[in-house]
Amino acid sequence: MNRFLKLAIVALVASCGGGNYKAPRNLDNACAIVAERPAYLNAMRKAERRWGIPVHVQMATIHQESKFIGNARTPHRYLLGVIPMGRQSSAYGYSQALDGTWEEYVEKTGKRRARRDRIDDATDFMGWYMDGSARRLGISKLDATSQYLAYHEGRGGFSRGSYRSKGWLINVANNVGSRSETYRVQLASCGRG
Repeated sequence: MNRFLKLAIVALVASCGGGNYKAPRNLDNACAIVAERPAYLNAMRKAERRWGIPVHVQMATIHQESKFIGNARTPHRYLLGVIPMGRQSSAYGYSQALDGTWEEYVEKTGKRRARRDRIDDATDFMGWYMDGSARRLGISKLDATSQYLAYHEGRGGFSRGSYRSKGWLINVANNVGSRSETYRVQLASCGRG
């Protein structure tokens, strides 16, 4: 195989996001994120068009859930601090979707080949879930704080107010809301908003 063909194959795989699960270098700057990973912005815009969830809300949620690491998993649990007991949950990928919720998404959308470690699928999942929260719970698609609480607690937990007794979670959700606003302003400043 000639050198040009090898380079073309590598470039094609890299452009598809194949296997690059590392986080972008500067997670505090939305413009830097999308400059380094244009596929992220394309995926989020596609989800925004389909589900109505703004790019900055998606970005802030992905930042909180996985720090943009495509194959992120929850930590292991240990019995007596040494005996592995499996992971804390089945959450996986950019969106940290749980197995059951992901299976529901695949069934409802018909996206049988969707994978949680692909940014296009993860953002579509997130848009689908948040759109459902907007319709069922009346949460604004612009309200990153409340959308995150429903995303973390599940719609049933959110409607029961399970987050109210979790001060740490309220702080996290407020941070997601603040980051969403920061990302919105940044994206507007670099012409990506």
